Amino acid sequence: MSQQPILQISELTKKVRFILESELNTVWLTGEISNFIAASSGHWYLSLKDAKSQVKCAMFKGSNRRVRLSNGATPSNGQQVLVRAKVSLYEPRGDFQLIIEHMEDAGTGLLRQQYEQLKNKLNGQGFFDLAHKKTLPKHINCVGIVTSPTGAAVKDILTVLKRRNPHIKAIVYPALVQGEYAQGDICHAIATANRRNECDVLIVGRGGGSLEDLWPFNEESVVNAIYHSVLPIISAVGHEIDTTLSDYVADLRAPTPSAAAELVSSDRSELLHHVTMLKQRLIKAQQAKLTLLTNESKYFQHRLLQVHPQQQLQLQQQRADELHLRLKQAMKRNIVQIQSKPAQLKQRLLQQSPEKNILLQQAQLKQNTARITQAMQSTLQHKSERFVNLLEQLQLVSPLATIARGYSVTRNNNNNVITKVGQVANDEQISVQLTDGRITARVIKE
Repeated sequence: MSQQPILQISELTKKVRFILESELNTVWLTGEISNFIAASSGHWYLSLKDAKSQVKCAMFKGSNRRVRLSNGATPSNGQQVLVRAKVSLYEPRGDFQLIIEHMEDAGTGLLRQQYEQLKNKLNGQGFFDLAHKKTLPKHINCVGIVTSPTGAAVKDILTVLKRRNPHIKAIVYPALVQGEYAQGDICHAIATANRRNECDVLIVGRGGGSLEDLWPFNEESVVNAIYHSVLPIISAVGHEIDTTLSDYVADLRAPTPSAAAELVSSDRSELLHHVTMLKQRLIKAQQAKLTLLTNESKYFQHRLLQVHPQQQLQLQQQRADELHLRLKQAMKRNIVQIQSKPAQLKQRLLQQSPEKNILLQQAQLKQNTARITQAMQSTLQHKSERFVNLLEQLQLVSPLATIARGYSVTRNNNNNVITKVGQVANDEQISVQLTDGRITARVIKE
């Protein structure tokens, strides 16, 4: 049996927290508040309970700043609320807890829960896909309005249309926009506008209100009517912060009814400016076209002149004159060359004459003879000086000079100079060299 790993308590709580947060993630639940504490740090700590269980919760100040409850911003014990929270674990104590991200009254909260459930359902069925949405016509002449004929929304829309572009026609399809009968009225008005097909675009909306007031625009039947409308629909429900399911399914959403009117109407000054710009562009285009046609006309006239027989004849005449002039110039150059040819040949002949070469060779011979004579004299003088110098040196080392001073040179029969007594023997014949001759003697005694 393998040994089971031993965990530290902190390791266990960390693992449990990871499992809870990764598996359960975000949950919606409703319950009664108890043990509520608003800490000095700004965080809220409380418990949510029902008849059988309770769970500890924390809501940090970054989230609780956005809480808006019917009895004020701060919750109280015993209050029923709907919360969106993340399931977690407080590791230091190992306590299971919820981290609340959103809180609202239970009544409104139930509507919000229904809203989220229906939104997810319709989104899964493709009601909100961008591929299904239609684009608004570029030029709108008639606008249909589905709203209450006595409400502020229709007045705002008509005021904006009249101010921006009074030429746009407006047709009101009256409908209740609040209460239990509102969804039927809205669906009927949309169907009527599609059946009559007398407007280019349809604005569906009303002024601001609470979630309950705007609820008809979250009904599935209204979403279906907008989705299947042939006419493009702009949803303009409530204020900018209000969002209904009609906004998601409509082809375009406007933050307010007035903004929807601005989307479908071009400002008259903008139209005039646009017309002026088009006029200027038309004038520039006409001028450019006229310039192009003028240049083309000039080009073709020039081409016509170039191919005209008279023009061709003039070009050929000019070419003939040019060739004639070139021929005369070439003939003159040839005549000059022919006339100067004998003189050139004579000059070349003189340059190659034997007499000139003989004179040049004689001058060269005379020059070489002088150089040889000078060299021989110089060499002879140098040799003579060298000979005298050698005679002087020889005189200095000559035995005759020594003999002339009273000395003599004795030699044996081998003509070797005797310098020591031991080099001779008794009765050996020797010769003695004197200044005026040589005598022969015999050794009597060593």
